[in-house]
Amino acid sequence: MTTPRAGWVDGLQFCNWSRTTFEQMREAGLSAVHVTVAYHEAFRPTVDRIVAWNWRFREHADLILPGRSAADLMRALSSNRTAIILGLQNPLPIEDDLGLVAVLHELGIRVMQLTYNNQSLLGCGWQEAEDSGLTRMGREVIREMNRLGMVIDLSHAGERTAREAIAASARPVAITHATPASWREGKRQVSEALMRALAERGGMLGLSLYPHHLRDGSATTLAAFCEMAARAAEIVGVQRLGIGSDLCQDQPDEILAWMREGKWTRAAASRPPLAFPPQPEWFQDSRGFANLAEGLRAAGFSVADAEQVLGTNWQRFFRAAFRPAFEGGE
Repeated sequence: MTTPRAGWVDGLQFCNWSRTTFEQMREAGLSAVHVTVAYHEAFRPTVDRIVAWNWRFREHADLILPGRSAADLMRALSSNRTAIILGLQNPLPIEDDLGLVAVLHELGIRVMQLTYNNQSLLGCGWQEAEDSGLTRMGREVIREMNRLGMVIDLSHAGERTAREAIAASARPVAITHATPASWREGKRQVSEALMRALAERGGMLGLSLYPHHLRDGSATTLAAFCEMAARAAEIVGVQRLGIGSDLCQDQPDEILAWMREGKWTRAAASRPPLAFPPQPEWFQDSRGFANLAEGLRAAGFSVADAEQVLGTNWQRFFRAAFRPAFEGGE
């Protein structure tokens, strides 16, 4: 088994948080994890979720700390803890108020998706029949996020919206959790053209381990995933590639309906209950990063390149991204 390195980073998790999950992060050697705070919550419920994280930071201060700056990420490395980077998978928490972007940044949010699956006030999600692209408010929010040092995440954006956001942003953006469309077909996956556009502007692609994003679902092998990673590295460059596992460890199945549907539809009444798919046996929790290290080496990555994909790239990206623009963050 490969020895965990202290600098490994997971670009996205949404677990049922407990001391056990934090201990597994430490056992895995994860120095930082970007976590989802909200999906369909408005501003005030999102604040409640941030409050809950503040209590976790106090109760588990020996294992985790808030990751709000480059200094925090370095402090996590030096103190053998995991920096928790708070993010939003939907812009609903800013409601229709540009000023709430700065308020949420002040409260600790460092990553925000411009859309989830649906059309938002900022852009279009991948499940809409037609992608209308970035909205006027979306362009304003991008400028504000650039100014503050908040990462723009395009994981659930439609193709046109994503391409326009990459072009509109003065700073590199991220797709924190996805897989290439050439490996698994689908609108939720990332086209080669979008991968190239992302990389050309210095962005990051986090490869997802959520079974619905994998070619063979839960049965996908470690070798198949790592071979896909090698092909992705040929397109975006190894320095633009990371892991964004989209791990939903220990979440009850009823949470899945909220993630998918929120309150905007009554479709839940006419369909069977949703259930989380089982994780691949080689990535059950954060400790699966050790398996990824071995798999990447077997797929042809050098030790140094595997370390970049498993953490160094995200470390570099987040440290630069979190600097406000007036501090030279570009």
